[in-house]
Amino acid sequence: MARLTRRDFLKASALGMGAVAISTGLAGCVLDSDDKRRVDFTHGVASGDPLQDSVILWTRAVPERGSKVKVGWEIATDAEFASVVRSGTAETTEAHDFTIKVDAQGLMPGQRYYYRFRSSGATSPVGAATTLPEGSVEQVRLAVVSCSNYPAGYFHVYREVAKQADLDAVVHLGDYIYEYSSDPDSYASEEAQALGRTFPENNNRELLTLVDYRRRYAIYREDPDLQLAHQRLPFIVVWDDHEVANDTWRNGAENHDDSEGDFEQRKLAALQAFFEWMPIRPVIEGNDEAIYRSFRFGDLVDLHMLDTRVIGRDQQLDYLNYLSEAGLNVDQFTADVTDPNRTLLGAEQRLWLQNKLATSTGRWQVLGQQVLMGRMDLPAELLLAIATETFDDLPVTLQELATLKGMQLQGMPLTEEQEARISTAAPYNLDAWDGYQAEREVVLGMARQLDKNLVVLAGDTHNAWANNLKDMNGNQVGVEFATASVSSPGLEDYLGLPDALIADAEQGIGLLVDGLDYLNINQRGYMVVTFTQDEALANWYFVDTVKSREYTVDNSRSAARKTLPGAGNRTVDPV
Repeated sequence: MARLTRRDFLKASALGMGAVAISTGLAGCVLDSDDKRRVDFTHGVASGDPLQDSVILWTRAVPERGSKVKVGWEIATDAEFASVVRSGTAETTEAHDFTIKVDAQGLMPGQRYYYRFRSSGATSPVGAATTLPEGSVEQVRLAVVSCSNYPAGYFHVYREVAKQADLDAVVHLGDYIYEYSSDPDSYASEEAQALGRTFPENNNRELLTLVDYRRRYAIYREDPDLQLAHQRLPFIVVWDDHEVANDTWRNGAENHDDSEGDFEQRKLAALQAFFEWMPIRPVIEGNDEAIYRSFRFGDLVDLHMLDTRVIGRDQQLDYLNYLSEAGLNVDQFTADVTDPNRTLLGAEQRLWLQNKLATSTGRWQVLGQQVLMGRMDLPAELLLAIATETFDDLPVTLQELATLKGMQLQGMPLTEEQEARISTAAPYNLDAWDGYQAEREVVLGMARQLDKNLVVLAGDTHNAWANNLKDMNGNQVGVEFATASVSSPGLEDYLGLPDALIADAEQGIGLLVDGLDYLNINQRGYMVVTFTQDEALANWYFVDTVKSREYTVDNSRSAARKTLPGAGNRTVDPV
């Protein structure tokens, strides 16, 4: 298959950018359009990609009839719109799914603004957005979310994010939508009907076409909790796999076969819908960043958003391809997993990141990306049980191996067989950086050589993690903070672990995985990372359920981990 090219990205972005109005002048008198047809703003408003002097404003304006509509917009420094600083009109068409984006420019840094849209007497909800700070900055606070599966449960996590005070932005690390149906036998949909979270008949199938993806975004954006988060806070977003199909790589996906048509066409349709529905700047000629791009929070934080999924990713390895009656072909697997030519980023994005790390001057260099970077090596017999989905004896095996690891750490003698059981280890998740080890060394080597304070943000796994990032020689290079999911089930579901065994499983995994400082494998939630000149502090927040309209914030297992600046001395410490 042909690789997705730069021209393809430009095409998907251009088709999916909606009606982009660029604001550069002072506020005019335009508040409402002269269109007399009734217009719906039922999908709310959103803002995103904030810079020091601009921010993207988004809405969807659907007229009662016709294929074109004009909408008035304005942005003010107060929620009552007594001090309007920018206003104008924007036009959108059915060809753009009636989505509208305004690039509101000429704004002041570090300022909170309010915005709204109007047409034919209809007024959208009032949204709020904050531009990025400039100069000396004392604190930056970012909420981090990922993996919101509509049939799996309610979006309480988004509502809780909206309640957080003093956030600068929400960083969404992907799986904003899922491509599956809501049938009972579909992924995480067993309780969808009871929860009232099924898809209508015209969208209750695996997404393949542009119309499919558009309808799925529309369903998600009618959710009041997600609407509230978008309304109150600017989002900085990147896609992961489920915006296209499960385990996407640049030329295919686990969840795609030839009977479903051409994968490149499916992928381009998915990316077009993403650009239409997300408050993200469109890719334009002369901009070599594609969806990977940087945000500068004064002198404190440089946030580099990466695409580890679509642009450059080689196909994932699969343990089953290395198994035979003789066992695992260790030599071949080792050669493949350490192949220096295997890539997640692609050469162009990797060079871009190297340049950004070399030239950025923020106290903290932060990578916003999808998949775990920390090493997750587990004993081979445990991996074999997981790979072959033989979970019946897994809790017992995990406990046995954790006990042996604990004995080893305490200096207690082990037999040769016992030593082999815990030392014969391999990566757990080949869809993560563990499946692309040479390139991980390149990225960690960049940060270490450039003497940067590196913090990596991750999603994808549906679980909360904190990792110390070390290179292959054991040098401490940075730390990783990973968020739990909004609603998608975690390891407790995948491994079939009952509640009574969760604590033991977490303790066991914590012992077996070197460098792992914290994990929560069975709760849905989000993360807030607070940066100051002295430290980076991650706080995890969890809800007690996503299966009921009634819920509480569960503080019993919330946690905080910090890292202090200083090359070679960054470690994750409990607070």
